Amino acid sequence: MQNIPANLYTLLAAFCLLRRQEIIDNLVDLLISIIHRIGARAETKVKKAILEDYKRVSGKNNILFRVALASVEQPDGTIRNVLYPTVGEQTFYDLVTEYQTGGATYHEQVQTVMRASYSTHYRRIVPIILTALGFRSNNQTHHPVIQALELLKKYANSSRVYYAEDEAVPLDGVIKSTWRDLIVKYDKEGVMQINRINYEVAVLDALREKLRSKEIWVVGADRFRNPDEDLPVDFDDQRATYYDILNLPMDADVSIAHLQKAMTDALTLLDQNIPMNSRVKMLKRSGGWISVSPPTLQPEPPQLRFLKAELFQRWPMHHLLDILKEADFHIRFTDSFKSVAARETLDRATLQKRLLLDLYALGTNMGIKRMSASPHGEEYKDLLYVRRRFIHKEALHKAITEVANAIFRVRKPQIWGEATTCASDSKKFGATDQNLLTEWHIRYRGPGIMVYWHVEKKSVCIYSQLKACSSSEVAAMIEGVLRHCTDMTIEKNYVDTHGQSEVAFAFCHLLGFRLMPRLKGIHAQKLYRVMPGQAGAYPNLQLILTRPIQWELIRQQYDEMVKYATALKLGTADAESILRRFTRASLQHPTYRALAELGKVIKTIFLCEYLNSDELRQEIHQGLNVIESWNSVNGFIFYGKSSEISTNRKEDQECAILSLHLLQLCLVYVNTLMFQEVLAEPPWMARMTPNDFRAITPLIFNNVTPYGSFDLNMTKRLNIAQPTVNLS
Repeated sequence: MQNIPANLYTLLAAFCLLRRQEIIDNLVDLLISIIHRIGARAETKVKKAILEDYKRVSGKNNILFRVALASVEQPDGTIRNVLYPTVGEQTFYDLVTEYQTGGATYHEQVQTVMRASYSTHYRRIVPIILTALGFRSNNQTHHPVIQALELLKKYANSSRVYYAEDEAVPLDGVIKSTWRDLIVKYDKEGVMQINRINYEVAVLDALREKLRSKEIWVVGADRFRNPDEDLPVDFDDQRATYYDILNLPMDADVSIAHLQKAMTDALTLLDQNIPMNSRVKMLKRSGGWISVSPPTLQPEPPQLRFLKAELFQRWPMHHLLDILKEADFHIRFTDSFKSVAARETLDRATLQKRLLLDLYALGTNMGIKRMSASPHGEEYKDLLYVRRRFIHKEALHKAITEVANAIFRVRKPQIWGEATTCASDSKKFGATDQNLLTEWHIRYRGPGIMVYWHVEKKSVCIYSQLKACSSSEVAAMIEGVLRHCTDMTIEKNYVDTHGQSEVAFAFCHLLGFRLMPRLKGIHAQKLYRVMPGQAGAYPNLQLILTRPIQWELIRQQYDEMVKYATALKLGTADAESILRRFTRASLQHPTYRALAELGKVIKTIFLCEYLNSDELRQEIHQGLNVIESWNSVNGFIFYGKSSEISTNRKEDQECAILSLHLLQLCLVYVNTLMFQEVLAEPPWMARMTPNDFRAITPLIFNNVTPYGSFDLNMTKRLNIAQPTVNLS
């Protein structure tokens, strides 16, 4: 022990701390998942049972009239002799069944099934998890839930049906009103009794909501840690520095005045132009309905198909593995992969070849074992050794950054333009359901994971994230813009409806980039007024105008909003942890309300520009089409095992997705060089039109095959000239 360097103890302690945080986070995820599963499966079971017996009875008014008439004519008769002949015995049974499908009866059935499921199965594991975790809350309002959890731990091994009469059982702030009749009972003497199992289910349901919003946090966790630790601790001392980092005025009144002017100008311009805008109409139905015509079709690029034909003629069908190899010869991204061991014994030439084969096996989802069967001279055990020692997500992130930056360096702006905008969206990948990350996707169906991409307008993916299906797309959007680590400066980010919210608009404004969504429900959007007392202002927008902005709320919480934005900017907390606090479950949180108001301001300004400009709507549509193209190429490259991720380890899932990201970037890099080599010839450049430059993309694969025999010849090269780096 004396010969062990002292710094190794520090590294071991750091590893144990991080590993402990990860285990606690996983336990909390498991607890949340179990609680959700109890309720979801109970609802499914009850709905299935109801639908099997469900019969909807029509003509209820007529039935009621006939029953009333028969009762009046024969008031002394019996039900069987008077009412059954009038309506029919089965009709009464059907009416009872229909009533039971809704209202309190339905909720009682769900709660009964939840109780049975919890008491006979889940209660064997949940108390053990609760005992292993320490729960805290910074808000006195939620302390009854903490007290209830201590009560659950105390009675974990008890067989009592009801709690002891002298036990203090917190009810207010813990159980919902719909649960009260099942939990609170009264004996013959009128003494209140608390049903223990029903109470435990209600407490767990409350705990899940509070954990997800971080109103209750867990001792020793990372993602579920004390939310106060997410914020910069020296904000009060370094306030000026942090405002300067965000490029925001320190005076709230200055910021508000700027927003009021921008909002007034946007509303005024839209009000003036809307009567002449034939593509946008304000309709009276549903109290105000925005009608926007679909975007006009862009002109067909006249020379692009000839350019692609020339490209395919010069570089006919070649293998994706050769493209990966060629990109590495240009960029040397394999130098980013270092051994996790203390020393390396492989020479770089051998290591480079094995790394390329491993990356290809992971990026196509084909697997290393199948890759080793090809005639490239490398055995399975050697490839597996390199995979385990050299390929990890940090190295893959670094390699991806190097390739993306290399593309930006070799690009010619006269062909591709400047890289300042990107689009972000998610794609579902099928995955086995024996891990905490896999969830059932409510839109795409089936178990799987989500991969959230950030793709620049000319098909350079600058960031990718592996997420659960239920995770926030808004958080993923912000995380990608802030953490992409490439040379690109993002000024605009295009998203679909699921990637935006009012809080998202607020944070994007504070962080210094524009959120530009394509809104699915544009017809139902409303514009907010700038100030009270402007009922007659903007006459052409009256149908879609709503209440004024509450500027005082923004003024009061200005510092707090900037504090959270600073935490996002500096990375003291990830976006998921921050935004978890600002959901509809936190409607009374003052900072949430201020962020929502600020988001309404920015969204109103955006909507005015969106409705006013056909070009802006077209720009957003084009940006999102780029990421749709990126997602379509995913299926072409990630073809192994029916594009389903079979591993249960999150680290392996991340490596597979990052390898796919790297493969597609290498394809974009090589295609960029090919296009530029052709367009370097004056006759070809002279033929190009603005529509050709608008539509050109390096994400093409008609002359590429990822299949067949994988013979990696390290001496054979593609006939591409070495690029000249753009240093401007």
